[in-house]
Amino acid sequence: MSTAAPHEAAVNDWEDLVTTALLGTDRRPPARLAPGRPAPLALLDAAAEATVRRRAGLRAARAARRPERAPADPRPALPAAAAGRLAALLADRSGGTGGGRRGSSPDLMELLPQWLAAANAYGYAAPAQALPALLDAARGRTDLRPAALTFAGPRALWLARFNPDWRFALRSAPGGGAALPDPGDAEAIRRLWEEGLFAERVALLGALRARTPAHARELLAATWPTERAEDRLMFLDSLRSGLSAADEPFLEKALGDRSRNVRATAAELLSALPGSALAARMAVRATACVALDRTEDAPVIAVEAPHECDPGMERDGVVATPPAGRGERSWWLGQLVEAAPLGTWPRRLGGRGAQEIVALPVADGWQGELHAAWCRAAVRQRDAEWSRALLGSPSAPEAGGPGAVSLAERAKLLAALEPAERAEWVAGFIAAHGLSEAFQLLGVCAVPWAAPLGGAVVDALNIARDAGSYPWSFSGVMGLAERCLDPAEATRLRSLLAVPDEREDAAPGAGGYWAEAFQRLVTTLRLRASMADELRPAAEAAGPHRPARPAP
Repeated sequence: MSTAAPHEAAVNDWEDLVTTALLGTDRRPPARLAPGRPAPLALLDAAAEATVRRRAGLRAARAARRPERAPADPRPALPAAAAGRLAALLADRSGGTGGGRRGSSPDLMELLPQWLAAANAYGYAAPAQALPALLDAARGRTDLRPAALTFAGPRALWLARFNPDWRFALRSAPGGGAALPDPGDAEAIRRLWEEGLFAERVALLGALRARTPAHARELLAATWPTERAEDRLMFLDSLRSGLSAADEPFLEKALGDRSRNVRATAAELLSALPGSALAARMAVRATACVALDRTEDAPVIAVEAPHECDPGMERDGVVATPPAGRGERSWWLGQLVEAAPLGTWPRRLGGRGAQEIVALPVADGWQGELHAAWCRAAVRQRDAEWSRALLGSPSAPEAGGPGAVSLAERAKLLAALEPAERAEWVAGFIAAHGLSEAFQLLGVCAVPWAAPLGGAVVDALNIARDAGSYPWSFSGVMGLAERCLDPAEATRLRSLLAVPDEREDAAPGAGGYWAEAFQRLVTTLRLRASMADELRPAAEAAGPHRPARPAP
């Protein structure tokens, strides 16, 4: 290695070796021919040396001090079968065909995220020989990085320091790949906070927030006045983790910050605390705008939107200038209602519950604005009762729920429900409307899909096939099903593997496509079941009871 050229020269050397191999050593002798060594053998020697360098992950460079040994990884080793499976998953770098018919073979790269999640749940260490391919995979797909780097462990960070292509791992790791101080070492924590790089300080604050929220907040408060505005915004965002009433005094002070973005973030965090003073102020403002009109034959919600945005409203996070095409008063009203605690409305509107409130008519065309603001409040406050009421019946058409004006908003509301209820609601939606509009909703459901949801998806696919539907329009749902269906559903799918008789009005070749897609689905589900078995520790697999683990 002491005479190795820089990286660019190393690349050229490899290209020269390839060119020589293609032309033959008779026509193009190797550039560096060892004395007494036949040209073909010298070429093979040079290719072997270059291959080792490339596989080692260390770029050719000038001689330097020998690096320290890679740190030990104390986690248990992967079972042999799982290690072989990982190698196969990493070797398949196609990532799909990018369109058209995909054939009946599983897309292994799409199974890698689930495999990594399951391996991390068991706490396995990555095999050393898999680290270069694992880092390459994470480099090409940012969605893989958190799970891949967790699985790769400290040795991957050590390795990433020698290859510029893998520097993303150092940026993604807490502290840029450097070890964070021990939680009990107050002096080291203070020194890193005051002297560290920005990425190291963000990582330190996040780590402390997860362990001791009060310590993180006190650290931030100590240097808050001297921080740059853009840094204050990033630091403030870390308080979302473990947010509690104890953070209110600090956030109240941040409402007076000179940066509008910092003020808006502080107000958003305070409004997520229903007992905060800001939430109470917003409730007073919102209830001044929304009341029950009892002069009609039946109760009606009356709305009187604000006529101005005063300095107090702006301090509490209300943005005065609306987006283009939006009226000022409706813009201000939406922000007030969104930030008010949802518990305000039963007291204001005659003791009614959420279901009854959203069923009330709203006068003068304000219903859409009011319900949309309640939707945002339910999402921010993660209120299941209001989310349930605003979603409405799954059999209602799109925008048929009281406050859900789009499927995207329905998906956000669903996230506030427990996984079982969420799956049941989406199953009802699919049963009523089919799969065409359900893609966004399926994406928020827990994996593997619960039995009612999985059954609804399989039934809907079967109905679409029998109806002669255009098959390629369901490729997105098929891809989700491959990753999210419970592997136990493979048994139910056996009857769908045959090529169906094509209807006259069906898309040409649709039957063959459907059979191919179902074959791929069944094969993928069986593969996921095998992956789960391979990852299971031997002691657990032999026991009479298997604890719940995330299934690949």
